[in-house]
Amino acid sequence: MNIRRAWLSIFLLFIAACSSSQNGEESTPAELDRIRLPMGFIPNVQYAPFYMAVEEGYFTDNGIEIEFDYSYETDGVTLVGAEDLQFALVSGEQVLLARAQGLPVVYVLGWWQDYPVGIAAKVEEEILSPEDLAGKRIGLPGLFGASYIGLRALLNEAGLDEDDVTLDSIGFNQVEALATDQEQAVVIYANNEPIQLAALGYEIDLVRVADYLQLASNGLITNEATIATDADLVRRMNRAFLRGLDDVLADPDRAFEVSKKYVENLDQADQDIQREVLDASIAFWRAEQPGYTAPEAWENMQAILLDMGLLSQELDLTQAYTNEFIDE
Repeated sequence: MNIRRAWLSIFLLFIAACSSSQNGEESTPAELDRIRLPMGFIPNVQYAPFYMAVEEGYFTDNGIEIEFDYSYETDGVTLVGAEDLQFALVSGEQVLLARAQGLPVVYVLGWWQDYPVGIAAKVEEEILSPEDLAGKRIGLPGLFGASYIGLRALLNEAGLDEDDVTLDSIGFNQVEALATDQEQAVVIYANNEPIQLAALGYEIDLVRVADYLQLASNGLITNEATIATDADLVRRMNRAFLRGLDDVLADPDRAFEVSKKYVENLDQADQDIQREVLDASIAFWRAEQPGYTAPEAWENMQAILLDMGLLSQELDLTQAYTNEFIDE
């Protein structure tokens, strides 16, 4: 009789597990997959969706133990391409440049729906469109990265070449360079430096890449090997992040407070400015289908890179990105 009861208990547990799976509930693997995620930047309120996903246990719920690695973006691309790591956060142009070099990276989640790069200038410069950049002195971090790509996209939109402007490599000193009139315009991230400049009392005009064309922006990459051998891990990684993103979109106030646990000295920074940075970032994250990446954005990005000579020939874009790991 005891044996029958034991077998009955086992059978009921099996039925319960099957029922849970059929109802679409998440199940946590017995052992967590440990993921080190290169972020491409220092701890910042702009990573609020990840902080919320950790805070609410969404990564753990999906069988993942995550470690944030605040190293340079290109390091993440290289490590993922070499299969030393499984994931990294990068901008779209890095994916195409890496694949052109034979690195089998694949973009699997679109986080920033629009390219956040733009040009800021004081109102007296009257830079209201890409065409107005002609003859101007423009400061930017350097001839590399998303800032440079965004600038070239705006120049192309106006039919201008680099020879039609004067470019100065100024590092990440855009606010100071514009405030002190060292530059007539600076290349910025639309969710950051314009807010700082406004807080200092400067009236500026902003020309955003996103107002003229759609480019593949920041998102999550993996590699072909991970997709081939552990596609479920990719789906779980995306699911955890998107739940964190949903929470941020639903309750930015709480997201800001949670971020203080993960960003050192955030609670000592100017709260109004940092909250505006979060709000401005959220505007770039909203989408009808969060996580989706548009084919047009990749086609436009490839066209810009070809024009710049950073790509020598067209790539098979269907191998560079996928939407198959985004749950409906």
